[in-house]
Amino acid sequence: MPELPDITIYVDALRARVVNAPLERVRVRSPFLVRTVQPPIEEAQGKAVVDVRRLGKQIVLGLADQLFLVLHLMIAGRLRWLKRGAQPPARGGLAALDFPTGTLVLTEASPKKRAALHLVRGEAALRRFDAGGLEVLDADRDAFRRALRRENHTLKRALTDPRLFSGIGNAYSDEILHAARLSPVTLTSKLTDDEIVRLHRATQVALSYWIAELRRKFVGRFPGPGEITAFRPNFAVHGRYGQPCLVCGTGVQRIRYAENETNYCPRCQTGGRILADRSLSRLLRDDWPRTIEELER
Repeated sequence: MPELPDITIYVDALRARVVNAPLERVRVRSPFLVRTVQPPIEEAQGKAVVDVRRLGKQIVLGLADQLFLVLHLMIAGRLRWLKRGAQPPARGGLAALDFPTGTLVLTEASPKKRAALHLVRGEAALRRFDAGGLEVLDADRDAFRRALRRENHTLKRALTDPRLFSGIGNAYSDEILHAARLSPVTLTSKLTDDEIVRLHRATQVALSYWIAELRRKFVGRFPGPGEITAFRPNFAVHGRYGQPCLVCGTGVQRIRYAENETNYCPRCQTGGRILADRSLSRLLRDDWPRTIEELER
C-alpha cells in the first residue's frame, strides 16, 4: 500500500501537472471504483484543479466549487501519467482523468477491487475521510507520546493505526521500528521515556529520508509502473525475510498474521529472540487487524 513517502511523491507529481488545469473528463471503467453517488462523478468534469494534497494515505484533488476527489489506492492501486486521451489498460485499468496536458490513469493489480474514488462537496464532507491520526513529521515529542499512549497496542499496530498516526503502513513501520531498535510486539504501555524519544526520532528521520530519496529518484518525472512499491532494495528489513539485516547481517525474520506480515531483525530489535510462540499468537489475535479494510477503518 502506498504510504506517506509514496503518496507525497504522487502529490508532488500531480501538483506540477494539474493545478490550475481543468479536469476535462472522468472515464470510469470499473463500477466498483466510485463509492459515492452525490454529487455525481460527472459534476467534477470541467472544474479546475485548485489544490492537490495528501490526507492520510489518500490523495485529494481539490476542485473549483468546493468539490474534492478523494482517491484511496489501497494495496494494489497505482497511478500513471500518459499522453492526453490514453486508454486505461484492458487488464487492471479502473479509470482515466483527462487534463489538457495529459491523462491520469488509475490501475489496480488485484482482483479484489479495493481502490476507491469519492467525490464530495465542502471541507466538512472531506473531513469525514480523515481518521484523525497525528502528522508525525510536524509533531513534537509530547504530541507523539500522547498519540502513542492513547491506546495500549503493540508498536506495530500503533504505528499503522490511522486514528493514531497518519500515513504510516506496513512497510515504513518495519523500517521505523528497526531504526529505533524496538520490537514490533512491545506494548505501548511498556515503553520507557527514552524508548519513546528514540521512536519519535526514528519515525521522523525514516520518513524524511525516504521522502528525500524518492524525490531525488523521481525529479522531473512521474513514477512509472512498478516504481511505487513496498519493497525497495535498500530497506533495512521490510520485504527482506531470510536475507541479512543491512545493519548487523543477521537473517531477517517475519511475523505473519492474517493479511499482515512484519519483518524484523532479532539481533537489532528483540535481543536475539525469534518471535513465535503461543502467547504471541494470542497477542496478535487481540491486537492486530485481520484484513486491510479493518486496518484502514
